[in-house]
Amino acid sequence: MNVTNVMRTTILAAVLVAAACKKGGQSGAGGGGFAGLPVEVAAARADTVRDQIAATGQIEALESIDLRPEVEGRITDFLVREGQEVEKGTPLFKVDDAQLQAQVAQLAAQRDLADQALTRTKELVQQHASSSADLERAEATSRSAQAEYELARIKLDRTTVRAPFGGVVGQRYVSLGDYVTSSTRLISLHTVNPARASFQVPERFARLLGIGQEVTFQVAALPGRDFTGEVDFVDPIVLLPGRTILVKARVPNSHRLLQPGMFIEAHLVTAVRPKAVVIPEEAVVPMQGADFVWVVAENKVQRRPVTLGVRTPGFVEIAAGVQAGEQVVVGGLEMLQPGMPVRPTVVTRERHDTTTGDRD
Repeated sequence: MNVTNVMRTTILAAVLVAAACKKGGQSGAGGGGFAGLPVEVAAARADTVRDQIAATGQIEALESIDLRPEVEGRITDFLVREGQEVEKGTPLFKVDDAQLQAQVAQLAAQRDLADQALTRTKELVQQHASSSADLERAEATSRSAQAEYELARIKLDRTTVRAPFGGVVGQRYVSLGDYVTSSTRLISLHTVNPARASFQVPERFARLLGIGQEVTFQVAALPGRDFTGEVDFVDPIVLLPGRTILVKARVPNSHRLLQPGMFIEAHLVTAVRPKAVVIPEEAVVPMQGADFVWVVAENKVQRRPVTLGVRTPGFVEIAAGVQAGEQVVVGGLEMLQPGMPVRPTVVTRERHDTTTGDRD
């Protein structure tokens, strides 16, 4: 409001007051007087307010991997289908194991021969027909044969590619009969429950971030639904060039609605004030770089400077200047002057949205 408008408002208010006083004087014989300017008022009230930071991001899988074989060979069997949900340890692929089976059988025979030789050497030592050195060599040979057998058996077991964690099987990258090595991608595997919300916030909020904070968000692909998670990771490094901090939150996903890659609009709750003073937003009058409200007391108005806090749809938190229960003018405040008598009519403003607000 500029100086010209302020002068016009002041003059108009003075005219109205004078006219009202004159009218009251004409009816003074009947004991009447100026009844005051009619205004609408609403009570400041205590309510729960949450500070929050707005950010955009995406859904990620808690665990996600492209599986590769540990043994090279040809793919002989697919044991799952794309999109199937599997548990940890479920067989997924089978690599040709004929050669390894033969090696295991051969090494098992060599192990048995080494064990038999060790047994005979022990008997000869007891009969003083063999030296302790012969016994040591026999024991070493037996251990070596056992180790070679175990190594081959492990390689044979790894011809079956298993799920390292429970999740949903994704895209398959190979076909039956393909020759694969340890660098060949076989199939993708992703966890689904819980999911993870990942987003970045400006570095100026670094001191407000912490593990366990609540995150609420909406998904562009699922309009009308709200999701809630809990922060379990705050990156200790500021990312360049945007100077942002990566934050991740675990989100329950039992209905499998959230899928990796989905775009989200997130709100990170950084503080909760259960007894904050809240008034309707239309009660605030910005003037000359400051904010004021008109407070009604004993049917007269007084202008008070206020400090604003979090804004929510239609309401604003008052950090200082107004107490809960006081009446503030929300209608007819254009012509008010300090000390002016008024006739207040109480109106009700309801908060239909969430109790959270974004920080600037």
